[in-house]
Amino acid sequence: MARVPWRSAGVLALTLLVAACSSGPAVRQGGNANYGNRTVGPERSAGQEEITLEAMSLVGIPYRYGGNTPDSGFDCSGLVRYVVARAAGVNLPRTTADMSGVGTVLERDDLASGDLIFFNTTGRAHSHVGIYVGQGKFVHAPNSGGTVRLESIFIPYWAKRIDGVRRVAANKAPAGNTTYVNRTAPATVAQTPAAAPLPNVPMDTTPNRPLTAATPSPLEAPSNTAGLASPPAQDDDPIARFANSSM
Repeated sequence: MARVPWRSAGVLALTLLVAACSSGPAVRQGGNANYGNRTVGPERSAGQEEITLEAMSLVGIPYRYGGNTPDSGFDCSGLVRYVVARAAGVNLPRTTADMSGVGTVLERDDLASGDLIFFNTTGRAHSHVGIYVGQGKFVHAPNSGGTVRLESIFIPYWAKRIDGVRRVAANKAPAGNTTYVNRTAPATVAQTPAAAPLPNVPMDTTPNRPLTAATPSPLEAPSNTAGLASPPAQDDDPIARFANSSM
């Protein structure tokens, strides 16, 4: 019987390991509206890609109850508030419950990258929040001792607890397509035939003075987005309280 060289055997074992790690659980399809029994349809875009990119960049930041910056760590609502302010210039409330009343309510089939997705994790509506980033994934800060992470909405725990989807950032116009409006359209002057000059009467040949255009009022500068250095009260994060009480 021929002997297999150790190097070849090692390469074969590594190949099998990579193949096993790259496979995930199959998603059962069905007509149920629950995300746990559905696959993701065609990806939608709501012009909120900056929110998605900002959220993804924070994966791995430590969880901290009441935290709202990368340096201090994040809880669930602190993460969402920071990301939306940085990426879209929208100043959200500090708590998950208050966030659930902001923006536009969406049907689940309209969920797009950059939307907020809410969960009922303790029997209380909208007790947890994350940011949907497409492909059936969302970014959130779930519990003490953990980190900001990327998870699937198809995980049964999360799938059966989704209780709201909201869009809090307006769609952005494509660069270079800004439309300018002419505020003062020139008036239409009716053309009348010139009168014949009277005989032996000298005419004033002094040119008319030019009209002075009204000076347009300057646009008001937009107010600065409220800083995040001094946030309101910390979010009553039930996942954090549960995790802390068990430590």
